[in-house]
Amino acid sequence: MQAALSGGDVFFVLMGAVMVLAMHAGFAFLEVGTVRRKNQVNALVKIIADFGVSTLAYFFVGYWIAYGVSFLHGADTLIRGDNGYGLVKFFFLLTFAAAIPAIISGGIAERARFYPQMLATALLVGLVYPFYEGIVWNAHFGIQAWLKGLFGAQFHDFAGSVVVHAMGGWIALMAVRHLGPRRGRFGKDGAVHAIPPSNIPFLALGSWILVVGWFGFNVMSAQRLEAALGLVALNSLMAMVGGLLAALVMGRNDPGFVHNGALAGLVAICAGSDLVHPLGALAIGAVAGTLFVYVFELQQYRWRIDDVLGVWPLHGVAGVWGGLAAGIFGQQVLGGRGGVSIMSQLLGTLLGVLIAALAGYIVYGLIQRLIGLRLSQEQEYDGADLSMHKISAYPEEDTSRSR
Repeated sequence: MQAALSGGDVFFVLMGAVMVLAMHAGFAFLEVGTVRRKNQVNALVKIIADFGVSTLAYFFVGYWIAYGVSFLHGADTLIRGDNGYGLVKFFFLLTFAAAIPAIISGGIAERARFYPQMLATALLVGLVYPFYEGIVWNAHFGIQAWLKGLFGAQFHDFAGSVVVHAMGGWIALMAVRHLGPRRGRFGKDGAVHAIPPSNIPFLALGSWILVVGWFGFNVMSAQRLEAALGLVALNSLMAMVGGLLAALVMGRNDPGFVHNGALAGLVAICAGSDLVHPLGALAIGAVAGTLFVYVFELQQYRWRIDDVLGVWPLHGVAGVWGGLAAGIFGQQVLGGRGGVSIMSQLLGTLLGVLIAALAGYIVYGLIQRLIGLRLSQEQEYDGADLSMHKISAYPEEDTSRSR
């Protein structure tokens, strides 16, 4: 019976890992559809290369920092006693860690050099992300115990609104600030020049892949078959719908806002998906979709921050809202399950933002200063595809035109 239970847990978490792994295709196609044609190949290569670097950084360093687990043992030792559950748990949590550079990639698209970004990925996934992950999900440094003693509950982030999404979004904001805007995006006279997406169907495809995979991201965060909750699935659905409908209205039917609004709702529900009532999830998603549209327009048109995919409003801002919303809508008076503190949510969220912003500023600042982070003017004009990968997304079509 124990072997059957262990095998069930292995399969459950493995399916979650595969679903979140598939989300990286969603990140890739969301970026492919948003950037210009001359940068589509780079978007695809960046996401998969970042995943490879993330795997090594997390396997050798990051997972040990977060959980104190090393894989430098014999294979028999690694699977002994639990059918290798610890190995698929690593795989599952790796897909979360690798989401950090995938998020950042969308913000810095079209002007960042390839290998400096790979270096940043190794540092962030190997050192920065697991440092905060260990605090929240493995009770490092006694911070969770301190919050529980002071406010009656630990900081609660069931599936990573703050640990994954806010962390990635706020690091991306620092990277974008170091890089500066794409050439031609903002005029000296204060004008904002539109750079339209290259392919709306690819953008929509990326969003749909992410939406489907997100149910593995959230539901399988229980990490044990017996702990899985149908409430998490329904709350994820309701938050997604709330986000997309709010963005539909606020974004005046813009397809980019609609498809990203659904993702904003899912980002926000991660933290409290196991706590809140489905109507609370709907409200959380609606606020997240509204915030995304409002902050994206402020960021692009008033603050003149060229965050290509809007990853800071989508992941950074909606992630912060999700951390706070778990403390608000998780209260029993609002239909939640209770056991959560608004003050613990506030302080835990602020800690994540502080670590992410400081680390992003330092890591990308040092890389920019020491080896350079940005493409040259000529490379940016030609596009990252030809400059870095020596091939375009449509080589046969381009060859035909040149004839």
